[in-house]
Amino acid sequence: MDKVYDLVVIGAGPAGIAAAVEGYLCGIKNILMLEKDDNHNATIRKYYKDNKRVDKDWKGQKVELDGNLYFLDGTKESTLDFFDEVIAKHDIELITNVEVSKIEQEGGLFNVYIAGRSFKTKYAVVTIGRMGKPNKPTYKIPSSIKKKIGYTLDGCGREEKVLVVGGGDSAIEYAVDLAGTNDVSICYRRETFRRANPTNQKNIANAIAHNEIKPILGVNISGLEDDNGKVKVLFDEIPADTFDRVIYAIGGTTPSSFLASAGIKEQNGVPIHDDNYETNIKGLFVAGDITQESGGSIALGLNHGYKIACYIKKKQ
Repeated sequence: MDKVYDLVVIGAGPAGIAAAVEGYLCGIKNILMLEKDDNHNATIRKYYKDNKRVDKDWKGQKVELDGNLYFLDGTKESTLDFFDEVIAKHDIELITNVEVSKIEQEGGLFNVYIAGRSFKTKYAVVTIGRMGKPNKPTYKIPSSIKKKIGYTLDGCGREEKVLVVGGGDSAIEYAVDLAGTNDVSICYRRETFRRANPTNQKNIANAIAHNEIKPILGVNISGLEDDNGKVKVLFDEIPADTFDRVIYAIGGTTPSSFLASAGIKEQNGVPIHDDNYETNIKGLFVAGDITQESGGSIALGLNHGYKIACYIKKKQ
């Protein structure tokens, strides 16, 4: 007979790890965690620059931790170390490099499908982060220059002329990080960087004041063209310019098609859920930044996992 798990968690970010570990501590022993990348917290590994500060109270949100995972302010590296230790201390089965293609409910259980196999479970938690699916521009990117387009700092060389597109924390951090070795411009459709945290606002203002970064503010991009192997950026309000590389840091989107295939209803791009993060499909939960329009903090994700685990324990 096929093994039936008590809980399958899809995604090994903060919320997913919390749901699994808090479930284990509640006495839910038969737990499986599935991660499409080769390690936990892929968003932090891919999208956070080295030594990036990671605060418990993200964007000033004061969050009191409810569960057993005591997370403190730190850096990218200390945060990953923290979750390494948490996973190592608890008996959680983790399978990496597997992407869940579908979740179906059948006979009071859920079938969670990956390539070539499936898992049966009583409860499932979806913690797929928005940055797992980064936003891409609506205009077409010519295939000949796609290798010059990025969504992280991967592939960036030294002494390149780089355009960073976006006005949030990641865009500012990318631009500031590259400014020491590259000719950097940052393009944002608004006039100010008010979405960013105070530290990043100060850093970008200082870099602009010292002519380390060229600001292109209040400007929209209408398209890209191949300019002899370089990227010609077409602006609406100002003349076009050519860059060696363009990096988009314009947020991420909810994986709506995946949620819809599972029968999860959405409203304004956010899956509908109750106070326990249970969706309209009983026994199927969502957690982490997927539950909010503008993302959320690590601390909130930890609290989501704790609340889900407590609720499942009560129902058993």
